[in-house]
Amino acid sequence: MSFLTSVAAWLADGAHWQGADGIPIRVLEHVELSALAVVVAAGVALPLGLYLGHTGRASFAAINVANVGRAIPSLAMLVFALLVSIQIGLGLGFWPTLFAMVPLAIPPILTNSFVAIRTTDRDIVEAARGMGMRELQVLRAVELPAGLPIVLAGLRTASVNVVATATLGALVAGGGLGRYIVDGLALQEYERLFAGALLVALLAVGIEVGFGVLERASRHT
Repeated sequence: MSFLTSVAAWLADGAHWQGADGIPIRVLEHVELSALAVVVAAGVALPLGLYLGHTGRASFAAINVANVGRAIPSLAMLVFALLVSIQIGLGLGFWPTLFAMVPLAIPPILTNSFVAIRTTDRDIVEAARGMGMRELQVLRAVELPAGLPIVLAGLRTASVNVVATATLGALVAGGGLGRYIVDGLALQEYERLFAGALLVALLAVGIEVGFGVLERASRHT
C-alpha cells in the first residue's frame, strides 16, 4: 500500500502538472502522435480495404502483405524508422515514432474495412444494383453504412494498439507518456514509471470506451 500511496502522491503533486514535463503536456503529446498515426494509417488502409471488399480483387494478397506489420516487433520497427528518419534529415523524437506507429495501425483498419464490406448482405447489394445504383453509390449508401460498426472496431483496435505502443518513442528522445516510463526507469523513480504506465492504461481504456459508444450508436442508425 505504501508504494501505491507514493504513486498517488506523485500524481497529486502540483509540480507534475506544470511545465514542459507536466502531465497535461505529456498527455497532449501522446494523443497528438497517436491520433496522427491512426489518421495516416486510416488514409491508406480504409480506402484500400473498402475497395478490396467491394471488388474482391487481390484481396488475399493485399491483406496478408498488410498483416506482415503484425509480425514485426514494434521495437524493431522503431529502429528501422529511426534509421530512415535520420537519413532523410528528420532526426529523433516525433517523426521516427510516427513512422513506426503507422504500420502498426494499418492491419486492423484494412482487415476490418474489408470484412465489413464482404459481410454485407449480398441480396441487399444486388437489389441496390437492380435499382440502378452505380458501384460507388452501392458502396457509400449500402455497404459502408451496414459495415460501419466493424470499421469502427478496426479503428478502435488500431487506436488502442498505437496508444499503448507509442510509449516506445521515448527511447528515441520522443515525448508523450512514455517519457515518464523511460525516465522513471533510468532514474529509479518507480513512482514516476508506474504513474506513466497508469496514465497510458487510462488513456487506452478511455479510447476503448469511446469507440465502443460509437460502435453501439452506429448499429442503431
